[in-house]
Amino acid sequence: MDAAILNSQRRPFSVKLWPPSQNTRKMLVERMTNNLTSKSIFTQRYGVLTQEEAEENAKKIEDMAFSAADQHYEKEPDGDGSSAVQLYARECSKLLLEVLKRGPSTNGERETLTSEEVAAPPETFFDISKGQRAFIDTEEAEKILSPLKEPGNSYTKICFSNRSFGLGAAKVVEPILVSLKDQLKEVDLSDFIAGRPEEEALEVMNMFSAALEGCILKSLNLSNNALGEKGVRAFGALLKSQSCLEELYLMNDGISEEAARAVCELIPSTEKLRVLQFHNNMTGDEGALAISEVVKRSPLLEDFRCSSTRIGMEGGIALSEALETCTGLKRLDLRDNMFGVEAGVALSKALSKYADLTEIYLSYLNLEDEGAIAIVNALKESAPLLEVLELAGNDITADAVPIISTCILAKPHLSKLNLSENELKDEGTILISKALEEGLDQLTEVDMSANYIRRAGARHLAQVVIKKPGFKLLNINSNIISDEGIDEVEAIFKKSPDMLGPLDENDPEGGDVDEEEESAEGEGNDDELESKMKNLEVSQEE
Repeated sequence: MDAAILNSQRRPFSVKLWPPSQNTRKMLVERMTNNLTSKSIFTQRYGVLTQEEAEENAKKIEDMAFSAADQHYEKEPDGDGSSAVQLYARECSKLLLEVLKRGPSTNGERETLTSEEVAAPPETFFDISKGQRAFIDTEEAEKILSPLKEPGNSYTKICFSNRSFGLGAAKVVEPILVSLKDQLKEVDLSDFIAGRPEEEALEVMNMFSAALEGCILKSLNLSNNALGEKGVRAFGALLKSQSCLEELYLMNDGISEEAARAVCELIPSTEKLRVLQFHNNMTGDEGALAISEVVKRSPLLEDFRCSSTRIGMEGGIALSEALETCTGLKRLDLRDNMFGVEAGVALSKALSKYADLTEIYLSYLNLEDEGAIAIVNALKESAPLLEVLELAGNDITADAVPIISTCILAKPHLSKLNLSENELKDEGTILISKALEEGLDQLTEVDMSANYIRRAGARHLAQVVIKKPGFKLLNINSNIISDEGIDEVEAIFKKSPDMLGPLDENDPEGGDVDEEEESAEGEGNDDELESKMKNLEVSQEE
């Protein structure tokens, strides 16, 4: 709206777009006055201003927006003024919205915006991560980091991710970080030394660490830097000075056993930590013992991710025992480790204490039936707000499904269920389908791919999920559904084809199924199985 007025004033051959003419400014005031006195979704909710009050506010808005844009233009006198025009229009729109939401005065006195109210909020987030991943040299560092040098800037969060700093650029950054030390709250240094020789990378990390030492940070992200123990210790000065961290990210950092011990040693306190993420490292069992100590010292932890970290049974049990202290956990991701049954049983003890858990990702942990049953039994009695349940790739059979089904029945907020790459077959699939029939109106995604499902199980599951009001995606690919079964499923989703995932890897011939199962293939056997299970009920009791 405002930009259109400004753009209409431009001349094809004009060199400067700023300042706007007095006529443009007057037209903009008139347009804003009209907005403040016309019926709209805002005026219906907050009330319509009187003509006099609206005009007074509109003039004030335009004046302050013009002043802010003019100051901006003075800093770039050789530009064409286009950025000043954009700022002018943006400020007018923002301030107009503030007045609309405030509504008309109620005490008989006209209320207009004060200079403090209309002053543009200071920038608090400085981010250079956009664009292509690239090296940053000394000259470029001087240029793009110049806003951080401005006296009185209000930056509290910086992101240097996606740009690789060498020694030259680091020397530019060092005094800047020192000057910001007392105001920074969030620092993202993920992927900031890519492609640098180890010696140079370690020196750069030491420089950043020393410059930031003493910052009282809430969030620190050192992910994607292949730190290893040397890198972790290079950040020792910074890590040792942190006692108020709420978020720590060390993903894809080569966190080995030694590096994990260094993390445990260097962070003095994690009493306020809410987010701790260690995805894709080579931590192993011994490293997990060190990470467990950090977890034990983090009673306020809400989001813990330790996926793809090569942790086996011993480390899994240690982590599970440590997690018993984190009773406020909301999100837990332990995917792609080698826990096994015993660690799964140990984890179930921690899960029984989680009243606030909303997402749990336990795929590819070698849980088998025993571990899975222990976990869903614990979840059945806890986590009433659970929205996401993932147990893919755990060698779960139909024998565990009755307990899984009772857990599902107790989760009215469940939106995503992933039981892919197990061995549930038709028997387990139909039981799961029956559980999903009972309420669960929040359900949006179900993944039952690679479960040896045939025609009867696929059809029954499809008939259930298609009725869910907000359902988005059913994945039953990589099963052994007959061609007739595929046709039936596609017919069920005829009006909503986007809700059915691809079926290109389905094998109607049975693939690797053994001879006994192969002989059971066919429409008659499908119908017989469904008939036998028609009256089967899923109990909410154990």
